[in-house]
Amino acid sequence: MKYRPLGSTGLVVSEIGFGSWAISGAGYGSTNDKESKKTLHTALDLGVNFIDTADSYGKGHSEKLIGEVLYERKDKDSIICTKFGWDFYDDKGIKSNLKKEYILFAVEQSLKRLNRDKLDIYLIHSQNPKNILDQDVFSTLESLVDQGKIKFYGMSVSSHHAINSIPLIKGTNCSILEFKFNLLEKETKNIFSEINNIHNIGIIVREPLSNGLLTGKYNKSSKFPKNDHRNGWDKEYLKKQIEKVQELKKYFKSNSELIKASLKYVLQQQGVSVIIPGAKNIEQVKENISSIDYNLDSITFSYLQ
Repeated sequence: MKYRPLGSTGLVVSEIGFGSWAISGAGYGSTNDKESKKTLHTALDLGVNFIDTADSYGKGHSEKLIGEVLYERKDKDSIICTKFGWDFYDDKGIKSNLKKEYILFAVEQSLKRLNRDKLDIYLIHSQNPKNILDQDVFSTLESLVDQGKIKFYGMSVSSHHAINSIPLIKGTNCSILEFKFNLLEKETKNIFSEINNIHNIGIIVREPLSNGLLTGKYNKSSKFPKNDHRNGWDKEYLKKQIEKVQELKKYFKSNSELIKASLKYVLQQQGVSVIIPGAKNIEQVKENISSIDYNLDSITFSYLQ
């Protein structure tokens, strides 16, 4: 494993982190908890020290599994990043909630599930920047730092809010920005230089395999189960993305090579600290980690740009 500094936080993180939406049992189809925990154990055994999750992943189930694994390992050192902002605690469905009272409640629930006294990183989860300002969320997060509940905070943003988030964090202690970027979705590409020119912000890249499409195993006829968020994708969108993947596959000998190249491409972007591909089994974890040593030559990298 190789490691990089996470912006100005002083934290040093593995280049490949563990994205844990997939093991929640809600988001990427059904899972087996025993297999999920074995997968996470393997990732940690292989040098992964950064785990990304969210309280809303499986309504706390992802956090719970992570907490169990950390307890089993007596692990106090792995860096845990979780998110908040989507209230699932009643029977009326999930809704955005950035009120101070809710955040103070949500952080306590995450701490319990994760078996931690303090969270390493607490991210605002895919919220409209205007709502973050209106609810004075950064002040609430500062109070959590003062209380010793969290060490660092930041934002996990959707592609269309990524650039707009940079002015929002000026003058705050927001030290991490997480956003989507991959070979199929390059809308946020100019954000790398923007961040590095203005802020010493730690960059986490999520969905580096474009929700699994860059594994190369799907086609235009692929169907997703009801408990897989991709089931609700627009058919035309899926068709176009698959066509892009098919074009990319011409340049690689196998799906495995496509996966490694896709991850290495993101790792080579300016300022990236850690990428968080998901994994539901041990084989996927090993393949993700092997991308570190993949030789993405300058000619191929230039083409992919």
